[in-house]
Amino acid sequence: MKFRLNSVSTRLFLAIFATCLLLVVTMHQGVRMSFQHGFLGYIKENDQQRAELISSALAEQYELSGNWMFLLSNDRAFFNILRAVEHQHRNSKPNNHKRWRTVFWVYDNKDRLIFGRDVPLPNNVIREPVVTGNGDTVGWLVASYENGINNELDQRFDEQQLYTSWIIAGLSLFVALIATLFLARGFLRPIKRLLEGTNQLARGDFSARVPDVGRDELGQLAKDFNHLASTLEKNEQMRRDYMADISHELRTPLSVLQGELEAVQDGVRQATPETINSLLMETQTLIKLVNDLHQLSLSDRGSLVYRKQPVDIIPLIDMAIGQARWRLEDRKLTLERHFIEQCIVFADPDRLTQLFYNLMENSLRYTDPMGKIIIQVTQENNQLVINWEDSAPGLTVEQCNHLFERFYRVDESRNRASGGSGLGLAICYNIVEAHNGSIKASSSDLGGVRITVRLPIPSKEKE
Repeated sequence: MKFRLNSVSTRLFLAIFATCLLLVVTMHQGVRMSFQHGFLGYIKENDQQRAELISSALAEQYELSGNWMFLLSNDRAFFNILRAVEHQHRNSKPNNHKRWRTVFWVYDNKDRLIFGRDVPLPNNVIREPVVTGNGDTVGWLVASYENGINNELDQRFDEQQLYTSWIIAGLSLFVALIATLFLARGFLRPIKRLLEGTNQLARGDFSARVPDVGRDELGQLAKDFNHLASTLEKNEQMRRDYMADISHELRTPLSVLQGELEAVQDGVRQATPETINSLLMETQTLIKLVNDLHQLSLSDRGSLVYRKQPVDIIPLIDMAIGQARWRLEDRKLTLERHFIEQCIVFADPDRLTQLFYNLMENSLRYTDPMGKIIIQVTQENNQLVINWEDSAPGLTVEQCNHLFERFYRVDESRNRASGGSGLGLAICYNIVEAHNGSIKASSSDLGGVRITVRLPIPSKEKE
């Protein structure tokens, strides 16, 4: 891992290591304070137990003597009791050279000093009653204790514990350092892969992908990145195909126009009404293609204006049928309509008219003469269903799946010779989608294609 002060890896490493350092120092101080508090409590509890044993021994001696004369006449009697108690308490041989860290005083039941120096008592003392066998309190044993670690042996033990604690803290920091290195590297590995992939996308290489591992946020980010890269790759391919298709569509009528005009210019052909009519037809083809491209671009970017209102679609379909009446007769096509009486949808009537006109144009262009067209309008739950189907020629399932793609044509039956631009059904798809509906193509029982349009019906109509 390369360390740069302004890099994410360095900042992540420092953040994790600083957190570990803070935790180790805090735990060390907490353990240290807990040890000192517990050790002092242990010393005080030990002195308390010793005072209880000495108090019991004094009570036994008092019962044997009947008074405090055994202690008043012989100060060493107390030290003998103290050594015996120390031997019993530690279960070891008494040490005659031991320096007692605790100072003792003995008072009778009237608070008269019997043993000890006649000085003011310190603040930190233990008072233990001297109680005889019959329950009488005949005196008090007072023992001082240190509110700290002053004994040399205890200090050495405390220093040893402090030294051990620092060693443990150092080892913990070393382990934290190693763990931080691996954690930072593991966390940043998928981020670096995403960064490399992003740089590839920025350079125009849309084939870039990153390994899709893990189910955490980084794994989801990798999935989203791959989906974005795939979408960009498809869009780039579509853009190239789009430009190639447009250039091809424009090249054909322009080449015809150029050839016709050059022939007239060279005197090969005369500027007869038939020639002018041929040139006009090619010009109309170009105009229709440009208009279709304009409509498609507007619908793709959402700029196509939709003025929606409650509208009955039956008259709109009848209008499209009426405009195509003479072409139906010319091609000897039979048209059957199966409509419900009325169906109100919330839509733009002009765009729906364009939708039905394109569907009718598609059937007129790609249905064999002497064929049949059936238009059926039904209502299913809260949807209006329009089935627009025609007779042969038909399409395969794969061809039906691509039918609404721009510039898509079937090589055999639905080819450029029919005069279509390959954009009409793509415009239909955008119009239906803008109305929150759906459109799909499938094989028809008549041998041709069935196009099914579903549009939502407002709730008021249902009621």
